[in-house]
Amino acid sequence: MRVAEIKDKAIGPGTREDLQPGFGQALIRVRAAGLNGADPIQVAGFYPPPPEAGVPDDVPGMELAGEVVSSAAPVPRFEPGARVMAIVAGAAQAEYAVVDERQLMPVPDGLDWASAGGFPEVFLTAYDAIVGQAKLHTGQRLLVNGAGGGVGTAAVQLGHALGADVTASVRNEKNRAGVEELGANRALAPDEAFEHGPFDVILELVGAPNLPDDVKSLATWGTIVIIGVSAGVDGALDLRRLMTKRGTVRASTLRYRTPEEKAMLAREVETSVLPLVADGRLRVPIDAEFPLGEVAAAYERFTGGGHLGKIVLRCD
Repeated sequence: MRVAEIKDKAIGPGTREDLQPGFGQALIRVRAAGLNGADPIQVAGFYPPPPEAGVPDDVPGMELAGEVVSSAAPVPRFEPGARVMAIVAGAAQAEYAVVDERQLMPVPDGLDWASAGGFPEVFLTAYDAIVGQAKLHTGQRLLVNGAGGGVGTAAVQLGHALGADVTASVRNEKNRAGVEELGANRALAPDEAFEHGPFDVILELVGAPNLPDDVKSLATWGTIVIIGVSAGVDGALDLRRLMTKRGTVRASTLRYRTPEEKAMLAREVETSVLPLVADGRLRVPIDAEFPLGEVAAAYERFTGGGHLGKIVLRCD
């Protein structure tokens, strides 16, 4: 089978032996797989999949959509041919993948393969951060720092669907109108966005340089959730200011969670989020699609920045 292969810290097309599902797994014919921020980091030799996941560290990809070929689960939820999508620990960017059957979600009718392939990682990550951890609810104020990427656009839409007032920090000026179309009440340059606080929830997708302004613009009893560090990992927190605001700082990643944790999150998203996708209230903005054989060009587009929404590999 064809795969996206990491070799000498570069990405390109490669091949692997065909796969067979192990106990509790399903074999998926992958139709589309989204690119995410962790993928180029893995190509550079960092952030490998957890060893216990049993996936190769030289085939990247953490989300996919495709059709069930076969299942070795004791009681399969999905029949062969079913359209499914999932987050995985790695090796999604390939013609076939084996996935813990519990992590599969149905692809809603009307969602095309590119959108389905770009859905799981960003929407599960955003939902876990702003709903599962920060408990965002109607009437609260949400700031999304780095709202032009996949997780950012998902968080903006989820915040809007929850009835929050959403401020989006978008560095690229040409993308701000598109983010507002997704549901942001306002999409602004980073320095301007902080001025619209105080915020009950701040989703930090940029990293350490934003921490001083995050704390400064946090509302009393507010929560900062850090899930992106592209701009840096070492920063300063004004602890006195954080204490006076009774603020909370949380941080998380999905990749190293157990299959059971991922399955529980998938069930929550399946129940709470997929109905909003099915009726058109949530969508996956697609910036560009590339065939698997042009994976290097897809990564170049991704790392070049400035895009709004997802870069997706078509593996069919």
